[in-house]
This record gives sequence, structure tokens and C-alpha cells, in this order.
Amino acid sequence: MRFTFEDALPLLTRTPVVLRHLLADLPEPWIRANEGPETWSPFDIVGHLIHGERTDWITRTEMLLTHGESLAFTPFDRFAQFEASRGKTLTELLDTFAEARATSLGRLQSLGIMRDDLDRRGRHPELGPVTLGELLATWVAHDLSHIAQIARVMGRQYTEAVGPWREYLPMLNHPRGV
Repeated sequence: MRFTFEDALPLLTRTPVVLRHLLADLPEPWIRANEGPETWSPFDIVGHLIHGERTDWITRTEMLLTHGESLAFTPFDRFAQFEASRGKTLTELLDTFAEARATSLGRLQSLGIMRDDLDRRGRHPELGPVTLGELLATWVAHDLSHIAQIARVMGRQYTEAVGPWREYLPMLNHPRGV
């Protein structure tokens, strides 16, 4: 599937709503659960998504449109959420994410990006040349990856509790990251 705004925007708009419906008002063990050392909880993932809204998707889009490949994107700190989320509640993070996403989508709309702009190129610090269409498609896939990660982390909390039904639950049997 090729990236189109018509297909992507409804999903990008819904991600904060999906996360709020899934996570709001859950008991603390659900939102702080992880898959072991050096893995992320749903709380951590929401913090990571906020950091992406603030420093990645729109910042890189604007940089690509302004500088093309002449200036590489600023490297993304995949772990910034740990400090930035310290002392906050999940409700605060969900509110912040919803506001940040709305701001991002407003900025995206204000750029007036046309279909031909999706082929414009920028430079990722590790991956090299990338197109605007690839960047924006990655934003959508990134959301979906983290929604799936949250579901997996939460589901795995019942790995032992499900008993023999584990055989029918693939997410409980695959290695992390799948």
C-alpha cells in the first residue's frame, strides 16, 4: 500500500483515542507492566509517542521540505521518555499525547503538502536518503507497532494464568518484539 493522506490521517487521528480507551483508569499493574529488564511498559510507550510528536515526525517533515538531503535529521532519542515522564500520571501523558498529536496534524495540514512532495528526499542520520512519503508512512506504522506492543505487553501478563490455552495465543509464545 502506498502512503496517502486520505488513508493515513484517520489512523493518526485515532491513535490518541485508542490509547485513552485502552489504558485510561486501568489499575497500576496494567500500565506499569513490562516484559522484563530493558523493556517498556504501556506508560513508557505513551511517553515515547509524546517525544516523537515533539521531536520527530513534523520536525523531520519540515526539515526535509526546507533542506532536502543537504542536512541530516537530528538523531532521535528513543529513551527520552524515561526522564520526561518521571513524576507524571498516565492521565497526564494521555492528555499530553492527544494535544501533541492534534498540534502535529494541524502543522502537517498547514504545510500544504501535495502528492508530488511525497517523493522529495531528506537524509536520515543512519538510514541515508528517505522520502517524505516514507517518513509519513513510518509515522503510521510506528503508531500501529506501539499499539501492538502495548497489547502484547499487557497480554503477556497472563502468560501463566491462561494455562493450557496458551497454545492458542501466539503472542504469548513468540519472542519479544514479534
